[in-house]
Amino acid sequence: MESSKQRIDIDMNIPVLDFKFQHDLLKDEMLSAFTSVYESNWFILGKHLVNFETEYAVFNQVAYTVGVSNGLDALYLALKALEIGAGDEVIVPSNTYIATVLAVSYTGATPILVEPDPKTYNINPENIAKAITPQTKAIMPVHLYGQACQMDEVMAIAKEHQLYVIEDNAQAHGATFNGKITGSFGHINGVSFYPGKNLGALGDAGAITTNDFALAEKVKALRNYGSKVKYNNELIGHNMRLDEMQAAFLSVKLKHLMPFTAQRVQIADWYYKELQGVGDLVLPYIHPQATHAYHLFVVRTQYRDQLQKYLNDNGVGTLIHYPIPPHLQQAYAHLGYVKGDFPIAEELADTSLSIPMWPGMKHAEVKAVAMAIRSFFNEK
Repeated sequence: MESSKQRIDIDMNIPVLDFKFQHDLLKDEMLSAFTSVYESNWFILGKHLVNFETEYAVFNQVAYTVGVSNGLDALYLALKALEIGAGDEVIVPSNTYIATVLAVSYTGATPILVEPDPKTYNINPENIAKAITPQTKAIMPVHLYGQACQMDEVMAIAKEHQLYVIEDNAQAHGATFNGKITGSFGHINGVSFYPGKNLGALGDAGAITTNDFALAEKVKALRNYGSKVKYNNELIGHNMRLDEMQAAFLSVKLKHLMPFTAQRVQIADWYYKELQGVGDLVLPYIHPQATHAYHLFVVRTQYRDQLQKYLNDNGVGTLIHYPIPPHLQQAYAHLGYVKGDFPIAEELADTSLSIPMWPGMKHAEVKAVAMAIRSFFNEK
């Protein structure tokens, strides 16, 4: 029997993510940023961090940005700044990455999982309202894959029930809902700059965004051993600072974020045109009031595992975001959930596949990926 590569007559190697275009384009700027930090002889809590915090606050249309060590720490510090802890409940989507849930657990609070909208994959406001109890203190919506949540409705529910909102904005830098940018709705919000994100550092990095001066100042202390003045510790804090080198790199990449996002949108448009009506493939649905930054381009099919193998065999990289929902992870067995408790999250975990998406991806590469997908379904 001929190999699948021979059957579709394609010779390619298209990874799910490729940094080469970005890194080649930005190399001189990034090396200059490195040199600036290196020659300053100042590597923690210096001018490059202050500059990036100011720049990102302007970009994200908030009063304050506080750089921290990574996205998970950002969510945890946001919750801690709000004094959420044991006995409290925080509502999170059932289909999020585990980091969202871990941040709640770190505080001693209980994560309350609610199902997403099966079309957008983002948290369903109707399900949020049903999950509120006297112990609920906050809602943590996740702008999954890059599409903004229905934040107007989330904020209205929070206001009605006097709850905090912490946006998990790890994947949607620059996306909007009803014209307002993600990371600017909540009382205090977390963002990740993990290297693979749309705005990615060259290592772990994250930040908190807020319009609340007191919360921003509290996080600044919490990230730095609970101290605002050296050796004067007001709070029981942590070592969760964004270092100068990563801040300098992020300042460079921030200038290119929206042009890169425009490329992601163009690539997505090519995929929509190439893959419309192919097999049982479900393409991303965009809420009419939302924009999508396309951190990922996620398709769905009942034949997901077979399609993934076929694509990988034919040189097309893929990933599954995410194969096991939080309620079925061993780490959360103590919550007592069983398979079937969150059927939408489970269906998404069983059928979703991320296909190649990165700035600089060529139209010919998109067409080659689409041809391989069509070939798979033609054989089906």
